[in-house]
Amino acid sequence: MSIDSLRRSARETVSGLPQGFWWLWLSTLVNRTGAFVLTFLSLYLTVELGHSAWFAGLVVALHGLGGVAGSPLGGLLTDRWGRRPTMVTMHLAAAACAAALAVVTSAWAIATAVLLMGVAMQAVRPSINATIADMVPAHDVRRAYALNYWALNLGFAIASIGGGAAAFLGYRTLFVVDAVATTLCAVIVFLRLPETRPESRTDTAGEPVVEEKVSMLTVLRDAPFRTLVLLNLLVCLVFTAPWIGLPLTMANQGLSPSSYGVVIAINGIVIVGFQLLVNKLTDKRSPVLLLTLSALLFAVGTGATALAGSPVAFAATVVVWTVGEMIHVPTNAAATARLAPEHARGRYQGVMGMSWAVAGFVAPIGAGAIVGGPGPDVLWAATAAIGVVAAAGYYTRLRKALADEPAETAAATPVATAAQAAPVGTASAPVAAEAKDAESSPVGA
Repeated sequence: MSIDSLRRSARETVSGLPQGFWWLWLSTLVNRTGAFVLTFLSLYLTVELGHSAWFAGLVVALHGLGGVAGSPLGGLLTDRWGRRPTMVTMHLAAAACAAALAVVTSAWAIATAVLLMGVAMQAVRPSINATIADMVPAHDVRRAYALNYWALNLGFAIASIGGGAAAFLGYRTLFVVDAVATTLCAVIVFLRLPETRPESRTDTAGEPVVEEKVSMLTVLRDAPFRTLVLLNLLVCLVFTAPWIGLPLTMANQGLSPSSYGVVIAINGIVIVGFQLLVNKLTDKRSPVLLLTLSALLFAVGTGATALAGSPVAFAATVVVWTVGEMIHVPTNAAATARLAPEHARGRYQGVMGMSWAVAGFVAPIGAGAIVGGPGPDVLWAATAAIGVVAAAGYYTRLRKALADEPAETAAATPVATAAQAAPVGTASAPVAAEAKDAESSPVGA
């Protein structure tokens, strides 16, 4: 593929989306560019404060536990309160927690701040995903989710590189920078992003139509969506396992921590460098086939880890499951938006977010226990088996629910109509500033 072809593909990938989307994209990039807390929290707790590795692991797990509660809370607020106020409030709450970590030193205070940060960071995601579904035409929704995910990883890569300044500035300074970046994200949303919650429908006589009340229990009774959530949970367990099991596996083979650092960095490099290309290649493809393919890539990539014996081989396995990640995340988000009723998008996204949060809490514990018990080979065999089961589930259980192409106007609202698609040149300035949201670190994607 020539350079001109790549440039043309890139322009096509970013063109034709509403201007409001690019402000949301910018807020995501800004947010994740300053995301230092989770990246350096374990080092801060052990090296700076002298806590045990066990306590550091527990505190990180509390962040995931907070997300389990935060996701449905954010979904409820998104539908009842609105997308914009939910985003602003939760971003400010996360900023306050990051600032608190720069001040408090007691174990209980740190654990509480991290738990509440987990609630706030996860609670903002349903509102972001619902906003994208509100303002972007249905045929472009998956592309928009892919672009937002790209911004998230681009910001995380910048944060990881910039975090090297911890040796000079200190961890507390980085936490303050995180708080400032998250606050700036809230300011961008408050000043530039319109509220996109769909207005109440009216009948031919102009009377408001009473929408069916949707609770979390109602969402879980939606059989196709429940299947999508359960299968996503399986994929998330497979996706999360390498972040705990891979460094332990490499250490068992006598490889240095620096080797793991280089290998896992491949994940971010591949996403930042090739997300737009992957999105172009998968555009307009069947969501069922894409979800099936992504699950198989996760299965093959993680399963092959048991056969790897060198940094190059381990890096190759990371490339395989990273491609699965790039396909799965935007496709799953678009499938969620497609199955959700317009007035309940927040709740549906909130329930889906719970699957990510549960995996982020359970998988690290399970992966560590398996590596320390039966051994790494058992872990990678299990992830391969789970990935294959998920792939079979997508292909056999969701073909009907996700078969028909959505109408182009299905996801369009008055907001999307009013905000005409901005040309690429118009959107370029917001794009330069938007930051990836709290889809967490790669583990929480």
